Amino acid sequence: MTEPLRIALAGLGTVGAGVVRLLEANGALIARRAGRPIEIVAISARDRSKDRGVDLLRFDWIDDTTSLASHAGADVVVELVGGSDGPALTLARATLKAGKGFVTANKAMIAHHGLELARAAEQANVALKFEAAVAGGIPVIKGLREGMAANEIARVYGILNGTCNFILSKMEAEGRDFADVLAEAQALGFAESDPSFDIDGIDAAHKLSILASIAFGTQPAFAGVVASGIRHVIAADIAEAAALGYRIRLLGIAENGPHGLFQRVHPHLVPVSHPLAYVTGATNAVVAEGNFVGRLLFQGAGAGDGPTASAVVADLIDIARGEYGPAFAMPAEALAEQQSADTGERRARAYVRFMVEDRVGVLAEIAAAMRDAGVSIESLIQRGTGNEDGNVLVAIVTHEAPERSVAQALERLRGSQSLVGQPMWMHIL
Repeated sequence: MTEPLRIALAGLGTVGAGVVRLLEANGALIARRAGRPIEIVAISARDRSKDRGVDLLRFDWIDDTTSLASHAGADVVVELVGGSDGPALTLARATLKAGKGFVTANKAMIAHHGLELARAAEQANVALKFEAAVAGGIPVIKGLREGMAANEIARVYGILNGTCNFILSKMEAEGRDFADVLAEAQALGFAESDPSFDIDGIDAAHKLSILASIAFGTQPAFAGVVASGIRHVIAADIAEAAALGYRIRLLGIAENGPHGLFQRVHPHLVPVSHPLAYVTGATNAVVAEGNFVGRLLFQGAGAGDGPTASAVVADLIDIARGEYGPAFAMPAEALAEQQSADTGERRARAYVRFMVEDRVGVLAEIAAAMRDAGVSIESLIQRGTGNEDGNVLVAIVTHEAPERSVAQALERLRGSQSLVGQPMWMHIL
């Protein structure tokens, strides 16, 4: 075998320690597959004294993370610090400028600065790889970039956030409300103490913008992702969806067409006949539709030390073999700058849930607003005779209609004395 591929590792959290353990446990097998050993030579983290359950004394400890870029013994830097800017971005820029390969699991940094970093990597003729940034251990980036390279991809979509999927599938299985299940997810470590990034759809939006760029050959466009999350989904929505033959999932959907690049993260009603309806727990799943290969489903563990470390080391194996190309599947200068699509004319069926006062005329008011906006109602459901507050749930499913029309109907109802709180609008896949 040739000389080992030598790694400088920044970040020793869950994933960083997982990378150390994986290279230690499977080192011989990895060397055979890569054609050379892969060895860590230097590490950096915030707390030198913390017990991470792995032996770190054999590695050079570097206090200044950015100095890993100039470490004389390292060929590649692995960044597992996180954050779209700050030390992670400084390290990425310094590493590529130094002519070394760079591997990261940092979806926020790639979503915001991926084009800049891809250009720098190409100029230096080194690898920029980020399989672990999207869907943990699922090789979806490799699948799009390599396995589907001969296809024109019409659409890529899926469940991109394990925290939200855990919450929704738990609500579905046990009939519990959002706040209760979120607290459990935090206790189990599936959700952060501040879960906003996950439950408001930002994490999924970062991942979707990366997938869209690779799938369609467009510049990463995180700013063009329309994102909303699941914090306003209630147990009654889950029950209504089930009664209608659907399950609620937070989906990221991207399409590229003549009217621009469409990217959206939003809770959807997914038909029970669709494979995504059966993805439960903290699992991720991505569907890609190619014009020759058809529909492919990538599914597996979307986070955690083992799956994410697996994706990081898979990137390192590619680099050890000398197998790497443009970060986004084509040279950075070939990536198209695509305008964002206007979603208003997209036609789809919709689920809209209202909490209303239990009084005469409420249903007529909702129906009139839909009629005046040109939205036809397929079904209308009212549950119960009112609770102690005198409020009841009204849910409607619309026929296919332009999204702009549904938005206009809801605008007509804004400020209505009959409505309690904001309506919940979900698209039907």
